[in-house]
Amino acid sequence: MPNRLAESTSPYLLQHAGNPVDWWEWGDDAFAEARRRDVPVLLSVGYAACHWCHVMAHESFEDGATAAQMNASFVNVKVDREERPDVDAVYMEATQALTGQGGWPMTVFLTPAGRPFYAGTYFPPRPAHGMPSFRQLLTAIDETWRGQRSEVEDAGARIATALAGQAAFPTGGAKAGPPDAAGTEAAVRSLAAAEDTRHGGLGGAPKFPPSAVCEFLLRHAARRRGDPTGDAALGLAERTLVAMARSGMYDQVAGGFARYAVDRAWVVPHFEKMLYDNAQLARVYLHWWRLTGAATGARVAEETCDWMLDALRTPQGGFASSLDADTDGTEGTTYVWTPAQLTDALGAADGAWAAELLGVTAAGTFEHGTSTARLVRDPWADGADPAEAARWIALRAELRNVRATRPQPGRDDKVVAAWNGLAVAALAEVGALRERPELVAAAEAAADLLLGTHVVDGRLRRVSRDGVVGAPRGVLEDYGDVAEGLLALHAVTGRARWLTAAGELLDVVLADFVAPVAEGSAWHDTAAGETDAALRSVRRPHDPTDNAYPSGTSAAAGALLSYAALTGSARHREAAESALAVAGAAGARAPRAFGWALAVAEAALDGPREVAVAGADGDPLRAVLHGVALAGAAPGAVVSVGPPDAPDVPLLAGRTAPDGRAAAFVCRNFTCRLPTSDPEELAAQLR
Repeated sequence: MPNRLAESTSPYLLQHAGNPVDWWEWGDDAFAEARRRDVPVLLSVGYAACHWCHVMAHESFEDGATAAQMNASFVNVKVDREERPDVDAVYMEATQALTGQGGWPMTVFLTPAGRPFYAGTYFPPRPAHGMPSFRQLLTAIDETWRGQRSEVEDAGARIATALAGQAAFPTGGAKAGPPDAAGTEAAVRSLAAAEDTRHGGLGGAPKFPPSAVCEFLLRHAARRRGDPTGDAALGLAERTLVAMARSGMYDQVAGGFARYAVDRAWVVPHFEKMLYDNAQLARVYLHWWRLTGAATGARVAEETCDWMLDALRTPQGGFASSLDADTDGTEGTTYVWTPAQLTDALGAADGAWAAELLGVTAAGTFEHGTSTARLVRDPWADGADPAEAARWIALRAELRNVRATRPQPGRDDKVVAAWNGLAVAALAEVGALRERPELVAAAEAAADLLLGTHVVDGRLRRVSRDGVVGAPRGVLEDYGDVAEGLLALHAVTGRARWLTAAGELLDVVLADFVAPVAEGSAWHDTAAGETDAALRSVRRPHDPTDNAYPSGTSAAAGALLSYAALTGSARHREAAESALAVAGAAGARAPRAFGWALAVAEAALDGPREVAVAGADGDPLRAVLHGVALAGAAPGAVVSVGPPDAPDVPLLAGRTAPDGRAAAFVCRNFTCRLPTSDPEELAAQLR
């Protein structure tokens, strides 16, 4: 019989709906049941694309004897970390504090009040590698709870108190400000010292795509174009982006990036593909091309957007969260090749040529004699033979068809608001700058879904599935990233609707997510009144550090800064600078933890730089000027386009050129230049 998870909107929870475990979803009812039965809560956190989550589920949660023991001694709560990042964040802090490490699956034992007293990650079905079996652990926890109850509750109280007072980075106090020019220069130097000069990227294995860091480096290079620090930032970004584009982490056959590379040379990926990685990377590669004209940047940006539409788009117009790391329980089955398979697919001559190009060897670079596909050399690089690129494009299409006949990884098709906001921004900008109107249309469809389905009574919900909104409330990153996407759409389309909706979301942020510094953190990840009682027993979540995607604090800062420039609102700019205070205090020391915050700081240092393009609808000169404005790489620039005095678009108020022609109006640091109808003059002003 299916358990309570059968009614969930989360594909990850639905994967466990047939378990013999009597799972509960996270909520007050589960903790009330734990109090009624006077037993601990066993909290299990994971996500649909997680390989070891599947392993532990098969070994333990599908086992009848293990499930019976869990049901007898605990109230068992299953959480999708992508649906409930607030729950994941609080108990991951506890897991890291108790064990020195974290990861998924995450296993935490809680008192009925929600306080953690024991934590770990994966536990095997039999003792191994110095770890007890999962059933041994269950027995030990149960006996300790029944025999040493007061000690357990005291430990939970001590852990909660310690976590409540813990701050990973200083807030800088009420007088702190965003990173200054010296701070961003120091951050560039720190990042340069961490570069892997042999293979590209930052640090060693495993090697993750530093999306936000690359955006910061490109913005710094644009603001400091031609000076040594700017050149150093650009060089580091370019070497990293080239390495990733040629790597096994990038799907050379169908486009799109895997989550990370397990080795330092970028050869073998962890095969899960996440929407948030690809949305951010599409935008970063586009910005690289916009700044330098690098052909690889344009190619990868477009291919990544095409992959998102092909693999992740839902019938409702949103974008699914991820593709699984596994295919039929095995990693890589869909993606890897042998020389013989390439010969079968392409013929002897082309198969041998493709094997050499992709680093597919007889010995194999992955498992069981198979190899991942990576570009040993770049057919699109400057000086490469154009015929080689044409040959690879043709062969790649054949390999894509062959690969489509293989078993495919599962898809987590829930729509996460924050990650769709990132996708909207990427699709809008790539579509506009690469003259791909279908990508802009896809961005608008996703934005329509977010506003029409995810906004309920003026509040943002985090997830939907099959067009049905889920219960989890939006967290700060949802508000910030959706607002960011809407503002990018406004810049591209000129529609006031997107600007207005972004402002409404940001009003909620300022009203319900910002608390006085005296309360311990100026910016919270959950809204006032929307933090669960169990979480409040530990602490209200707040984490300002950027990781695989922007933190809520950084995301909100970026959207607030852009909105302030578009509307002239000093209140929103002051709020953005307040949100950047943590990065101002710690960003130079730990730039990899503040990549997006530093990127936003570059925009603050460069601007505000407002560009209004005014002219009649359908005027070809307006379209040309608009294209020039969007092509500007200045990090502090915002753009509005439309007829003069367009309603609800403050930048267009009174914007009429003396001769009545379409014109661009550029203002920087609250000082305006004369309007221009000359595209070359506009480009010069934007530089």
